[in-house]
Amino acid sequence: MCGTLRASDAGKKAVLMGWVNKRRDHGSLLFIDLRDRTGVTQVVVNADRDAAIHEKAGTLRNEYVIAVTGTVRLRDASTINPNMPTGEVELVAEELRILNESKLPPFLPSDTALTNEETRLKYRYIDLRRDAMQFNIETRHKVAKAIRDYLSDQGFFEIETPFMTRSTPEGARDYLVPSRVQPGTFYALPQSPQMFKQILMISGFDKYFQIVRCFRDEDLRADRQPEFTQIDLEMSYPQPESVWGVVEGFLTAAFQAAGSAIKTPFPRMDYDEAIRLYGIDKPDLRLPAFTDVRECFTAENLQELAINANLPVIAIRTPKVGELSRKERDDIKPMFHSKGGAKIFEDFKRIGNKYPDAAAAIAKKTAMQDGDGDLIVLVAGSAQAGPQTAMPTHRKVTPAELAIYASAGLLRLALAQKYADRHGIFKKTGDPANDFRFLWVTNFPMFEWDEGEKQWMAAHHPFTSPHEQDMTLLETGVDSVTDPQSTVSAVRALAYDVVLNGTELGSGSIRIHRQDIQSKIFRALGMTEEEAKSRFGFFLEALEYGTPPHGGIALGLDRIVMILAGAESLREVIPFPKTARAVDLMCDAPTPVSDRQLRELGIAVKK
Repeated sequence: MCGTLRASDAGKKAVLMGWVNKRRDHGSLLFIDLRDRTGVTQVVVNADRDAAIHEKAGTLRNEYVIAVTGTVRLRDASTINPNMPTGEVELVAEELRILNESKLPPFLPSDTALTNEETRLKYRYIDLRRDAMQFNIETRHKVAKAIRDYLSDQGFFEIETPFMTRSTPEGARDYLVPSRVQPGTFYALPQSPQMFKQILMISGFDKYFQIVRCFRDEDLRADRQPEFTQIDLEMSYPQPESVWGVVEGFLTAAFQAAGSAIKTPFPRMDYDEAIRLYGIDKPDLRLPAFTDVRECFTAENLQELAINANLPVIAIRTPKVGELSRKERDDIKPMFHSKGGAKIFEDFKRIGNKYPDAAAAIAKKTAMQDGDGDLIVLVAGSAQAGPQTAMPTHRKVTPAELAIYASAGLLRLALAQKYADRHGIFKKTGDPANDFRFLWVTNFPMFEWDEGEKQWMAAHHPFTSPHEQDMTLLETGVDSVTDPQSTVSAVRALAYDVVLNGTELGSGSIRIHRQDIQSKIFRALGMTEEEAKSRFGFFLEALEYGTPPHGGIALGLDRIVMILAGAESLREVIPFPKTARAVDLMCDAPTPVSDRQLRELGIAVKK
């Protein structure tokens, strides 16, 4: 291979095949950099040695595919290239074959300045030849292999589940596949193998996993694709800790395969605590947590500042920002988006001038470091805010408090991103020394209120088991699911997310294994018995045949590789991704199909 020759190979015969990365003409000497996925070797063609080969080499252009036979020799000391693994040797050409020519590509794999993304995606086969893309795809392979090996060693079976199944829309839209032999009926591409992996537990395969493609017809972002790959697993008879131990094990193996070490076990945090400390259910632990500094102000201070004394006053500390200019300070306010009744105090110096005792107490409580130029911004509830929308009061965090925490959480991240280059908390490369901060977030709410639909919806998915201690709340609230004050608001799910540096890597739960409880959950979600039977009848029936307790999780492989590769987008680690408009520019898909195909399927397209 082009990247494998070393000084110890000097004197050996070798055959190299690959692409012409670069050609340099020095008269009677031609130098060709020959490239494959392993690297580059310099090939020397000497006219004095063989004029015919030299003449043929003179016709070579970038991206021609060639084969060269020759002898490996050491380079002169003055010509050694220390930046190349093969930089001590070169191949003296004795035979040259042109295996294929190439048109001039719209860009070269060796270009240091990247062309625009649309061009890269249209000519993806050229883009994938670049070193960075080769590294990303190799990292993806290593990570997937490490995960497969680890789970296989732990006794898991890799079992494939169907790609063509029934539509059971939950959340995102399904991709539908029309049936030719059953006109008017449709398969759906799976958003996840959820019910199938639970049925595998009913079937006696107590440890299942699959690295599987899933499909969601939803709006795209940098971390979303219509088809994506997830690491899916399920276990029988687990406690949540059993699932966490397996996930920590295969993530350790995966990160090790990519050259990074991580610490286990991961810390754990209750959902309510995550909201109170970070304002979000996927906190980035590289940044300081919130501090409630309400007690640092007197009642008179709060009244003068028009702050609601019954709600938290959140101090956000962003470390090592340094002195801000007037314009930079003015830029803070537009970053703030109130989630309802929240207000911002971005000028801490002004607070200090007017309320020096409060400012000193806040500085002490937040561990503010003046010498490091820490930035303090306050978020509080407005005393003038109107009444809150009627929402449940059964949970530990009230809706009014949630508005403050959520507003502060978004601002905390915006401030950190804005000033990341100053304090070096965020690294944008796949550096093995990167600060990987994992976290398990646990005890999510079982239901969340949908203001548009005016009813409670499953916060995770409808197959998640509620906490046994909260079953009475489910029993009393199941018939009042259109009431925002229903006791179902306080039901906790045996659900858990694994989070890394503010990114949710995966989500899982202990599942419902009893048919009567599953039926209750469907009822709580506003489904009639007939509707539940129509959509999930086969699954409800399966639950009646001795279903063991079971649970599992699914993690996004694309996201994990994106983080390990230091990429900015999932498109950088997926070989053939779609654009933000869900278009494959290389294949020009989706496209219309012929009238004959539509007739065979019994479909008419409405313009």
